[in-house]
Amino acid sequence: MTASPLIVSLPADLREEVLSQGPLPEGVEFVEWDLRTEPPVEHIDLVVPVYLGSNKPLANVAAVTPELVQVQSIGYDGLADLLPAGITLANAATVHEASTAELTVGLILASQRGIPDFVRAERTGEWLQSQRPSLADRRVLLIGYGGVGAAIEERLLPFEVELTRVASSAREDERGPIHGIDELPGLLPHAEIVIVVVPLTDGTRGLIGDDFLAALPDDALVVNVARGPVADTDALVEHATSGRIRLALDVTDPEPLPADHPLWSLPNVLVSPHIGGATSAMLPRMARLLRRQIEHLLADEEPENIVLRT
Repeated sequence: MTASPLIVSLPADLREEVLSQGPLPEGVEFVEWDLRTEPPVEHIDLVVPVYLGSNKPLANVAAVTPELVQVQSIGYDGLADLLPAGITLANAATVHEASTAELTVGLILASQRGIPDFVRAERTGEWLQSQRPSLADRRVLLIGYGGVGAAIEERLLPFEVELTRVASSAREDERGPIHGIDELPGLLPHAEIVIVVVPLTDGTRGLIGDDFLAALPDDALVVNVARGPVADTDALVEHATSGRIRLALDVTDPEPLPADHPLWSLPNVLVSPHIGGATSAMLPRMARLLRRQIEHLLADEEPENIVLRT
């Protein structure tokens, strides 16, 4: 049993949500620390940084020797270089999958059915009636099959798509084959919609490049809900400007996308400002995860979602 009290540092809104979900076990004490100023106590067992903002202050967790650093995002690219030695890091798996999958389907439907065109037509009162591509019966290639990928699959299947799944390595499950990422050259030419939801690693950086886009059929839709650097931005601009490829991007490189960037002005590109997990579902789900992590630490159990030990 971990010695009491268990000191937990987390943002105020998250603390309020944790407490609103019911009583916690005895021996839990909350403190507030923004990771930029002097810590309020010498030791903090569980540190939860803010959701948005720079990750650079994470280097300061060395001052409080935490048992666990719990980030509020699923992705943790670049954090290994910031964290001091001896840190255990957990990500926010179970928190963002549903919301990111919702946005993915929303971006696809908006792009396929021409919703951005209709919004633009409202400004001039134009009755923009035309036939648009469906989502039903489309050949969809889902690249990345972790928690978010599986959540996207669950929401896409009722739309009666022909879904092909791709992961880092080939395997089978109850729904059939999951292709390895090395098979992409043979899969891309048949895909009408491509969804990319891979983690950012050395192997996936620049995955959506010139060769990737050139292999797709005309008028294919590429949806990136992974990380901006998974795509080569110059290649995106070139292929979208030609009109051959359509894009729906929740992430870009750079972020924020500059106001004068050409991606903003292309009619076949839909951009949302990296809001996949930013919904009303986040705070309650994050609080539930934290309550479980607190219980694990009090019981000297392994925390959930450990993705990194420095």
